[in-house]
Amino acid sequence: MIDQVITFFTQLIIQIISTTGYAGIFTLMALESALIPVPSFITMPFSGYLVTTDRFNFFLVIITGTLGNLFGSILAYFLGYWSQEHVIRKLIRNYGKYLLISEKKFSHSEHWFRKHGEKIIFFSRLVPVVRAFISLPAGIAEVNFLKFCWLTFFGSLIWSALLTLIGFTLGKNWSLVQTYYRKFEILIFIAGVMILYHIWHKYKKPRA
Repeated sequence: MIDQVITFFTQLIIQIISTTGYAGIFTLMALESALIPVPSFITMPFSGYLVTTDRFNFFLVIITGTLGNLFGSILAYFLGYWSQEHVIRKLIRNYGKYLLISEKKFSHSEHWFRKHGEKIIFFSRLVPVVRAFISLPAGIAEVNFLKFCWLTFFGSLIWSALLTLIGFTLGKNWSLVQTYYRKFEILIFIAGVMILYHIWHKYKKPRA
C-alpha cells in the first residue's frame, strides 16, 4: 500500500514540476506543510536534479521550496489558531486517514511542542513526520505569528537546501534518496528526534 502511494506521488510530482516549474515546487511544498501528504523527499531532490540539466537555478529552487513550506505552515497555523484542540482532533479522527494523518502523529507533535516550547518550531523542520504537523499545536498555543514565521522559514530553508543538494549531487540517480528514505525512515525519525533533543538540552536556558 505504502509503495503504491509513494509511486503515485513520485509520478505526479515529476509531472507537476516538469510542467509548471517553480510554481509547481512552491505548490507541492506548500501542500506538504498544509497537512497534505506530498513528500518533500521527492519534490526537492527531483528539483535539485533538474538544476543539473539547467532547467532550474539552484538557489531559486531552495528559496521557492522554503517559501512554499512557509505558506503551507501559515495555513496550518491559522487552522490551529482559529480552532480548538478538540475540534482538530475530531477532524483528524474522522478525516485524517484520507490525508495519511493520524491522531497519534498529531499528539506526538503536540507533545514535543508543549515540552520544548517555541524553539521546537525551528528544529522540528529538520525532523521527518513531526515537521509536517508542528504548525497545528503552534497555532493552538497562539505562538507569536512573526516569531512563528521566522522560525519556520529558517528551519525550512535548511531542509530545502539539504534535499536540493542531495538531488543535485545524485543527478540522474536522484530517486535513490526516496529508496533509502523509505528503507531507513524509522531510523531517520529516531535519529532526528535524538538530535533535536540534544540541541534543546544543550541550548535551553536554565529555569529559575
